[in-house]
Amino acid sequence: MTDTNNNQYSAGEQGLGYIYQPRFALLRLLQLPESTSILIEKDDDLDFVDKGGVKTLASLKHKAIGDRLTDLSIDFWKSVRIWLARYSRDGRSEASLRFFLFTTGAVSKTSFLRYFLDDPHSDEGETATLSQLAADALTKTESKIISAIANEFHKLNENEKQDFLGRITIFDGGPRISDVPSIIKDQHMRSVRREFREAVFERLEGWWDDIVVRLLTGERTEPIYGYEVSDKLSAFAEEYKSDNLPITFRGKAPPNEIDAENDARLFVVQLREIGIASNRIRNAILDYYRAFEQRSAWARENLLVSGELEEYEDRLVDEWSRYRDVIFEDLDEESADTVLLEAGKALYKWADLESGNISALRIRERVTEPYVLRGGFHILANARPLPRVYWHPRFLSRIGGLLGVTA
Repeated sequence: MTDTNNNQYSAGEQGLGYIYQPRFALLRLLQLPESTSILIEKDDDLDFVDKGGVKTLASLKHKAIGDRLTDLSIDFWKSVRIWLARYSRDGRSEASLRFFLFTTGAVSKTSFLRYFLDDPHSDEGETATLSQLAADALTKTESKIISAIANEFHKLNENEKQDFLGRITIFDGGPRISDVPSIIKDQHMRSVRREFREAVFERLEGWWDDIVVRLLTGERTEPIYGYEVSDKLSAFAEEYKSDNLPITFRGKAPPNEIDAENDARLFVVQLREIGIASNRIRNAILDYYRAFEQRSAWARENLLVSGELEEYEDRLVDEWSRYRDVIFEDLDEESADTVLLEAGKALYKWADLESGNISALRIRERVTEPYVLRGGFHILANARPLPRVYWHPRFLSRIGGLLGVTA
């Protein structure tokens, strides 16, 4: 990763380096074949393995603007130290290894490191080998760190030195951390409508950061494959099609503890009025929270067509009223309280468990997440001054006064 230098940028650049690592890894995996796998902080900053089993060890250097790599740049030689150890471990010339250095800095035009660039400029008349150029550079160092690395390098024979150095590629002038999102959106999200690319990228990076954390903590032991990123990106993109909406609150809970017994909101009062058990009321509170927050997220991202939410609620109310008329058809002023309660429970059971089978009650055709519909009914049951849906046949007349409304 980025080394700390004694300048005003060191701490900031080092911090950016650690954040840069997973973000750059995501970009690189999108650029490589889907069969490529990646591990983070194993043999190097990033380990890539292709379909044929060749491993690429990649060092990342996020440097201050204007930083340059010269013959004795510590960034390069510290990476060489890591690579030498892996090269020797894996059988030297028999190793299936390549070594990449990705840096936001630039290689000096006068440095022998220019011969490692992915697009090197050949110098006519240059006859020295990479091994000779490296040895010449190392003789000039006064750094104890680089001198120790030189000792390791000189343990290789001449053929091994040339083989080792021939495996190294430097990619300089790479994208800075703030550039990566736009590169991903512009080059790898062309199938996503432009107005939704920012939202899709945020979803993708959130998923990616979570899977990287699981990899680093050992919760996940298998490498991450390119096809996993492709599949997840495709799934997120599908949620932003005209017949779909993204679902981002599945499994989420309110920040404050749920109190089913004392919650004073109207939709909760309604459920207590028909004798719904506390555990089911808790589920209703979760559905309400998720639906409400999901609607807010859709609104912030401008995903809803003008009037779409109002039209959706009208559909819910219309279907509710039709089923209500069937359930309450045989009730009259003389109906016993137990009969009224059973009718209310039957109506709520339909909304809670059965209405989801009606495709016409989806806000959009492919939005099948249950909390959207269930929570939608609770939002309507919570409307003021009068709820647009209710469960107990006498709800409005029985407790309307307590709520400050008139039936």
